[in-house]
Amino acid sequence: MLTNRLRFNWQELSGSFGDLGTDLPLLVGIITSASLDSSSVFSLFGLAQILTGILYGLPMPMQPLKAMAVIVMTEKLDGSILWAGGFMVGLLMLLLTITGLLSQLARWIPQSVVRGCQLGLGLSLTSLALKTYLPEEGILGYGLGLLSFLVLLLFRYRRVPGGLFVVLLGLGVALSRVLADPALNLTAAWHWHPPQFRPLHPSSLLPGLVLLALPQLPLSITNAVIATGQTAQDLFPDRFPSTTKIALTYSLINLVLPFLGGVPLCHGCSGLAGHYALGARTGGAVVIYGTLYLILGLFFGPSVDKLLKIFPMSILGVILLFEAWLLMSFIKDQVGSSQDWMLTLLVGVIALNLPQGFLVGTIVGTALYHLAKRKIVLIQ
Repeated sequence: MLTNRLRFNWQELSGSFGDLGTDLPLLVGIITSASLDSSSVFSLFGLAQILTGILYGLPMPMQPLKAMAVIVMTEKLDGSILWAGGFMVGLLMLLLTITGLLSQLARWIPQSVVRGCQLGLGLSLTSLALKTYLPEEGILGYGLGLLSFLVLLLFRYRRVPGGLFVVLLGLGVALSRVLADPALNLTAAWHWHPPQFRPLHPSSLLPGLVLLALPQLPLSITNAVIATGQTAQDLFPDRFPSTTKIALTYSLINLVLPFLGGVPLCHGCSGLAGHYALGARTGGAVVIYGTLYLILGLFFGPSVDKLLKIFPMSILGVILLFEAWLLMSFIKDQVGSSQDWMLTLLVGVIALNLPQGFLVGTIVGTALYHLAKRKIVLIQ
């Protein structure tokens, strides 16, 4: 029924903010580093959320590609290389999907390794929240963070939109800062123009492949596709999508967005967990979330950096903590087997601490699992 796929109520509104702490800082960082058009980026990001919410009927998010975002921000790569990288990673994922290699990988990689990737991502989000977001505003930040944490904890198991209260608290603080400082005055202005076709520069394809697509691909296979499929199955066991469907929408969105000036996007188990943790149960949450970004792009595109600076980062950090906690809670089903439990912990530690940790952890964990399985067969 449609009501099972798309609902628009207070719970879905609350859940729509579950990925805010991850998405907004990355989008602004990419826009600033690569000198992109804010209006186009936010409008296209919003449209992608709306489409995926309608298509899946679940709070299935679209997120900026994390490895690409970090490389673009640290290396100051320009938009042409970013778009080429997005196109190439979409093409690679499509080839893996249509050849059946991705399905084979999904069968070959054991659940204990997928749980380890979820654990590693949860630990990474926890580290980001505790080390970066919460301390940014000193005592005020810790105070707002504690208050937000208590609100979310209090309403966690009640039919009350705790996430909405927390975001309203952040907006209230931001509004007080605008009123206190005239220089922060934000005026809405209709300035957006429809995204225009942007041909890819052939000279950017190889740098985009080497610098961005190849480093991103392992994280996308494990987190954006396999772990997201597993998280969807954990949260929605009666209506979860296949990894093939997740990979196809990942591929197609990245084969289109680079030609319109949008940032490369993926699905993500952390975003799905974040939306769910704050109350989302249908695609209505990401439709609401996407509509907010669409409005932001239409009216406030150039002012997004100001909006981010005045919104309390500590509140975004608390949202990240709840997102991380839900992700890490899935590993409890590995406790029954000491071998699976140790493998999950090993992969999580590798994913957190090593460069390309998700790729290394997946390879090491999968190899150890199948070696142990083979040894047991030989003994028998």
